[in-house]
Amino acid sequence: MNAMDRTIEVLEEDRLRADLYNFLGLILARPPDQTLLDQAAGLSGDATEIGQAIGALATIAGRSSPRSVESEFNRLFIGLGRGELLPYASYYMTGFLHEKPLASLRSDLASHGIARSENVFEPEDNIASLMEVMGALIIGRFGAPTPLDVQRDFYNRHIAPWACHCFADLEAAKSSVLYAAVGRLGRLFMEIETEGFRLSAA
Repeated sequence: MNAMDRTIEVLEEDRLRADLYNFLGLILARPPDQTLLDQAAGLSGDATEIGQAIGALATIAGRSSPRSVESEFNRLFIGLGRGELLPYASYYMTGFLHEKPLASLRSDLASHGIARSENVFEPEDNIASLMEVMGALIIGRFGAPTPLDVQRDFYNRHIAPWACHCFADLEAAKSSVLYAAVGRLGRLFMEIETEGFRLSAA
């Protein structure tokens, strides 16, 4: 097989998947600035459940300010000592931080040639990082786009066991306003991805 034969074409639907993963990664990694809020406010959805979730997020983003959302973000994820949520795979899967799920993830990331940036101090198993990695694997930001079976294996090992629960907790968190809409969108997207990967393995 030559290099041309190994080229993986990224379909439009996969680019859209990657875009949504990347958006979730961005808005979960740090409080959104005005540019990201404006981008979110410009989103439009269709009549599907996830389309309605996108529309709801756009409406709330259009009414939000960077200052109010930063305060919300801090209450949810930082807080005094800790935030309302601990959005890490290790915590959701074992009840503790820095446990076996993180070690397993680091091994898999290394196999894909992915390493944490020196200026990033968050453990790699936080929800924002995992959304970013999935988006990158789909479109090949760290190399060639990964085949669907590789995406499925990574998703099933590191995201499927806990991400829906995390997004549902974000949706229901008492401090959530904008992030309630982010949680709903993330939960619905994870449900779609889980079912899509299940069908692809059948």
